[in-house]
Amino acid sequence: MRRYALLLIFMMLVMNSCQPDELPKRPPNIVLFLVDDMGWQDTSVPFWTSGTPFNDRYHTPNMERLAKEGMKFTQAYATPVCSPTRISLMTGMNAARHRVTNWTLEKDSMKQMEKDHPILEFPMWNVNGMSPFGGDTLAVHAMPLPQALHDAGYFTIHSGKAHLGAIGTPGENPLNLGFDINIAGHAAGAPESYLGTQNFGNGKEGKEIWAVPGLEEYHGKDIFLTEAITQEALKAVDSAVTAQQPFFLYMSHYAVHTPIMEDQRFVEKYLEKGLDSIESRYASMVEGMDKSLGDIMDYLERNNSEENTVILFMSDNGGLSAHARGGEPHTHNAPLSSGKGSMHEGGIREPMLVKWPNEVEAETVSDYQLIIEDFYPSILEIAGIDSLQTLQKIDGESFVSILKGEKEYNGIRPLFWHYPNEWGPSGPGIGAASAVRKGNFKLIYYHAYRSMELFNIQEDIGETENLIESNPEMAREMAAILSDYLMDVKAQMPKDKSTGKKIPYPIEVLGGF
Repeated sequence: MRRYALLLIFMMLVMNSCQPDELPKRPPNIVLFLVDDMGWQDTSVPFWTSGTPFNDRYHTPNMERLAKEGMKFTQAYATPVCSPTRISLMTGMNAARHRVTNWTLEKDSMKQMEKDHPILEFPMWNVNGMSPFGGDTLAVHAMPLPQALHDAGYFTIHSGKAHLGAIGTPGENPLNLGFDINIAGHAAGAPESYLGTQNFGNGKEGKEIWAVPGLEEYHGKDIFLTEAITQEALKAVDSAVTAQQPFFLYMSHYAVHTPIMEDQRFVEKYLEKGLDSIESRYASMVEGMDKSLGDIMDYLERNNSEENTVILFMSDNGGLSAHARGGEPHTHNAPLSSGKGSMHEGGIREPMLVKWPNEVEAETVSDYQLIIEDFYPSILEIAGIDSLQTLQKIDGESFVSILKGEKEYNGIRPLFWHYPNEWGPSGPGIGAASAVRKGNFKLIYYHAYRSMELFNIQEDIGETENLIESNPEMAREMAAILSDYLMDVKAQMPKDKSTGKKIPYPIEVLGGF
């Protein structure tokens, strides 16, 4: 009897030590909803101090819904073009460090417009993108974000645009980067067609590179690409929910990248508003993207997964405005200046929203200044991964404390951009350049002519007044910060073709180095 009594006491102690409230908490599901080429103003959600005519133009009720249920960031930044942003997202590294500074496609080859530049000789950047393996001197070898989540027990889903590695390299296939499922992702950064009736570009001679892979089920059907990849993504999510496994859904839309094609479900209303045919098609693509967001949110609610799912919404660069749009170029992100490809705010400032039930207070707004590499450590922290050993040095800083309302930005931390490349079109802020923002001020250094712009973003969001001569003290301070950073990360710099010499750092141009 004494033996049984002791056994009973032992069992009670074990049971008391494993009460439900002390059991390990299941990590939250994570949805990272990334839009391609979506500008700060391509939404009915105002990200400025007040609404604008562009906010009145677009209809994005699900972004409005997400903003009401979570936190809106008014000063979130990416890079001027897509691949550098996506590599920073997947590695936590700044573009100056990972050296995938332009968009990738052809293996071992930089762009022809870079080779033909009349003034600058560009460095051989990491044209092959990222790789999970070492040995490629033209790719950055790093621990991919989805691999870290996969190793921690997440079911990882890639849906949509990848654009992480050049054709014929390991990085072109998301399955090599830690994703369990790959839906429609490959090396190319744009679709040949958004239309199922055109097989998303498959079968089009000479356009094989751009044809969207893996959606044969929808070929010949009257369905838009945004809708097709959303349906496939939710099928994959459903398998994880059924298995009660935490999931990471990287919902990476091709929209709203060119080609600008009408989503017939939504285009008519914009034509009736009086928009031209191009802008009506563009607005219909925006609304189709928003419907995808709503479909995902609705699914989570229906399947009792809403309370344990974090949704992060972001764009990979500023809205296209230099070409291919209706109306006057460089105006589609107003009051911001310029657009995609530019170091001006229109090229790098993004719409960002985060919903995290029971952690993020609903309908809140943060002016915290963050940049795309911050997503890597933030998502790891959200997932409860706190002891990851990475191959790469992480430049990003977690914004989880901001989400939880524990602190606000104090204006001290600088943000950096580096683009020693050629994009193609011309316009305000477009071209080979480096930039830094610290607090209210932003300095841009243009490599070709060693010229600079200094703006007070807080007072001049449209970057209309260059303060480089009227505020030389701030110009020198910002130039020194930028120069120190570029040297510290061993950033690649172009050469002057006329002299063969490397382009000097900005502080050298100002004569203070």
